[in-house]
Amino acid sequence: MQKIMNQVQLSKQLKVSCESCSLSELCLPRGLSTKEMNILDDHIERPRNLSQNAQLYQPGDKFTGFYAVRSGGVKTYLTKKTGEQQILGFHLPGEVFGLDGMENGKQRCYATTLENTSYCILPYDQLDHLCETIPELRHQVCQLLGHEMNCDHSHLLLLGQQTAHERLATFLLNISSRFKHRGFSPTSFMLPMSRHDIAGFLGIAVETVSRLFKSFQEKGIVIINRKQVDIINLDKLNNMVANCEETD
Repeated sequence: MQKIMNQVQLSKQLKVSCESCSLSELCLPRGLSTKEMNILDDHIERPRNLSQNAQLYQPGDKFTGFYAVRSGGVKTYLTKKTGEQQILGFHLPGEVFGLDGMENGKQRCYATTLENTSYCILPYDQLDHLCETIPELRHQVCQLLGHEMNCDHSHLLLLGQQTAHERLATFLLNISSRFKHRGFSPTSFMLPMSRHDIAGFLGIAVETVSRLFKSFQEKGIVIINRKQVDIINLDKLNNMVANCEETD
């Protein structure tokens, strides 16, 4: 009996409610009442923990809900005929992904963890009921869909118009902005993805990524220590992208 009680107590300690989650303002509608937050708590599946390189879903899997990263990171990608990965995006703590499966009820890509990762799931089959109970949730879903479309558009522009060094500069600025949005330093952070993954996302060779990181460091723009990035001159990084936009 004591063992069962200890297990129950441990379960309560491990359960983190949406209300107490430090990332809730990033992935949930703002201004929810305690009652509305409790309703969400009853429906959200959380937390699930996976080790590095674990697969969450693959093309053809049934779309079951939205995924919200609590810690770690996730990459979404497709595989080319050569077996290479075409990276579609990286998803950091507080960010929601997996929405593209809504169109036909099946996932369209792979989702794999970049490192030890925990995440929550909002079941799709309960979404209509939740939106009726919490009207602001429907607006949040529309915002998430719009954000995902904007990310796809930005990625296409990045691949189609920018040079290799402009692509890497844009990538670093994007990651910087996302860390800042989460309340962390925008100039000193760890990249959860490998250089091979960065190359797959930017559409360039991994050797080019390494060469550009070295070049950025020599120019006094960044300091790179494995996955640790310290941006020394944010203005120079911004100018690289600004100069590209002016010539478009």
